[in-house]
Amino acid sequence: MKKVLVAIIVMIFTMGAFAQSTEEVDLVQAAFGMDKKEIVMNYIKFSGEQKSAFIEVYDEYEIDRKKLGKTRIDLLNQYAEQWEGITTEQADAWMKKVMALTIQQDKLIKKYYNKVKSATDARVATQFYQIEAYILTTVRYSILSSIPFVDEGK
Repeated sequence: MKKVLVAIIVMIFTMGAFAQSTEEVDLVQAAFGMDKKEIVMNYIKFSGEQKSAFIEVYDEYEIDRKKLGKTRIDLLNQYAEQWEGITTEQADAWMKKVMALTIQQDKLIKKYYNKVKSATDARVATQFYQIEAYILTTVRYSILSSIPFVDEGK
C-alpha cells in the first residue's frame, strides 16, 4: 500500500516539476485553500509604495525557490526508487542531500528577508519570513507524513 502511495506522490511531484512546482501549489492549496502568492499578499500589511517593491522582490524569490523545489522532487524520486531496499550507504547519501537542501532553503529565506527589508522595512520583511517559514513547514510536514520510513513494514 505504501509503495503505491509513494508512486502516486512521486508522479504528482514529477508532473509538477515542469509546471512551476505544481506539487507545492497543490500542497499549499490543499492546506490553505488558496494560491501561495495570494496567501502571502493577504498576510503582509503594506504601507505606501511597499507593495510594488515587495512584489518585485517576492517574484524574484519565487524563481529561486522553485529551483530548490525541483531538487526536492529529484530527491523524492530517488527515495521512491530506493526506499524498500535502501542500503546504509544510499540512506546516508540521500540524507546528506536532504539536509543540504534544508540548509539551502533556510539560506534562501534569509537572503530574501534582507532583500525585502531593503526594499520595504523590517516589519514587512519579518512578515515575509514568518509566512514563508510557516508555508515551508506545512509543505515539509505534508511530504514527510506521506512517505514511508526506511524499513517500514519489515
